[in-house]
Amino acid sequence: MSPRTATLIGLTAILMWSLLAVMTVATGVIPAFQLAAMTFAIGGVVGTLTWIGRPGAMKALRQPPVAWIVGVGGLFGYHALYFLALRFAPPAEAGLLNYLWPLLIVLFSAFLPGERLAPHHIIGAALGLAGTVLLFVGNGASFAAGQVPGLLAAFIAAFVWATYSVLSRRLKGVPTDAVAGFCLATAALAAIMHLAVEATVWPETLTQWLAVIGLGVGPVGAAFYAWDIGMKRGDIRVLGAASYATPLLSTAFLILAGFARPSANIALATLLIAGGGLVAAKDMLRIRRQAR
Repeated sequence: MSPRTATLIGLTAILMWSLLAVMTVATGVIPAFQLAAMTFAIGGVVGTLTWIGRPGAMKALRQPPVAWIVGVGGLFGYHALYFLALRFAPPAEAGLLNYLWPLLIVLFSAFLPGERLAPHHIIGAALGLAGTVLLFVGNGASFAAGQVPGLLAAFIAAFVWATYSVLSRRLKGVPTDAVAGFCLATAALAAIMHLAVEATVWPETLTQWLAVIGLGVGPVGAAFYAWDIGMKRGDIRVLGAASYATPLLSTAFLILAGFARPSANIALATLLIAGGGLVAAKDMLRIRRQAR
């Protein structure tokens, strides 16, 4: 597989993730851990289906403990927090807080061997922070006390995913087939948590069932495999820069679906967060232009 093809595959993950918020809201009131268990089980099956006809594919599950800790910890931790956020906070605001992860990936990757934190990284981070503050200041008293835990969960989720993504770059030897195992293990953990702390609520309509299946096949399934291929075999600089389009697309899909209302506050916060990401990714964009 050529780097160009791998990069294009990685870009499809970004598009699928931009649908994560609107599809999650469309699932109704399914408890967070139950939803994670259902969708990750589907996502794991999607991965194992690719093993058919490939002898030895299951050997990919024989990975060192650190690979399982990073893989399962990142997938389970991030999505548990994200689904909780969308249950207890306004979806547009929770989505924007969560989509600080592209910016955080740039900041965290600067501490990898051979990288450094430059002034434009700090400026980009400041713009992103200004966008998140605007979400709180602009809405003022419109946030109910019960929404604060959801917003906090969305914020922490961004750090979890950024950490998972950066650490994944240090585990390039782990094959993409292993992601199926990570998904199935995450589904099992989510099921245990669901049985321990939640009451089971099944989808009530065909639309909700289709949303659950769609999540498992796309944003909580194929997207992980596509992202893994892109991160390990494609142009990570292009994928990192392209990730900053995710909050814009995610918020647009929420508004188009009627789950959020357009407002100047959300628009400005979106521009600040996305703009901060682009400033922080200046090196990636410059290198890409020079390569043409």
